[in-house]
Amino acid sequence: MPYGPSSGRFRSFGRNGGVGEAIKILLLLNGIGFVAQLMWDPAVTWNFGLTPAAAWSGLRLWTFVTYMFLHGDWIHLFFNLYALWAFGSELERDWGFGAFLRYFLICGAGAGVFHALITPHSPVPTIGASGAVSGVLAAYAFSYPERELNLLLFFILPVRMKAKVLALGLAFLSLLLGVLGSPDGIAHFAHLGGMLVGAALLIAGRRVRSPIAALGDWRRRRRFRLAVRRREESDSLNEAVNEILDRVNRDGSETLSEKDRATLRKAGRSLDRLRGRKER
Repeated sequence: MPYGPSSGRFRSFGRNGGVGEAIKILLLLNGIGFVAQLMWDPAVTWNFGLTPAAAWSGLRLWTFVTYMFLHGDWIHLFFNLYALWAFGSELERDWGFGAFLRYFLICGAGAGVFHALITPHSPVPTIGASGAVSGVLAAYAFSYPERELNLLLFFILPVRMKAKVLALGLAFLSLLLGVLGSPDGIAHFAHLGGMLVGAALLIAGRRVRSPIAALGDWRRRRRFRLAVRRREESDSLNEAVNEILDRVNRDGSETLSEKDRATLRKAGRSLDRLRGRKER
């Protein structure tokens, strides 16, 4: 099914169906990235984290994807992966493996691009799946806007709020802290970018298509256009042949011009090709 809104009241998110294959792969990749950091940092963060200045000047384009599989510490890793599981599990069940995985990766890459465009000269590496997870939250709120969620405000106060309120609140907070230049070391514009990219995909109302699928669609459209053009050419040729034959029946073959003879030869070749295809 395409990305789209759904109904529903309160549900304990992340439950009722286990962990999907896409979620498992993303959890594993983030775990591998974090272990690699523990073993070989700071080389891992420098080579695979997103440093805007280096990404643009050195064309380190792979970092727009790899940065989302690295994290600053266990807490950073835990909360991102928990949010991915909590908000992404139901989406993967609704959309399917491929659609959800592509959505996550595009939101993460888009978040990185958004952050790097706003801070193009920053020498500070950006790491974490927060931008992609923010896109997942946007999709959750878009799909289940009225769903009521139990949350711990400041990790202490239990509150209940609708999914759409949570997403809009996070978007506003990310914009505000990004503009004010919060000293917390968090890439707030990456969070906002992930939500904006996700919103653009969701509003488009269709799945993110792979290049292979898009190429297949283009080939099918091309074959259809060719078939239509050939049919039009065949109809035009048939009309011309009928006019020539009517004239021959009326006035005799002596009235045929060289152009008429060429038209008849072309019609003959078309008929031979058609017979050859039928024989095969």
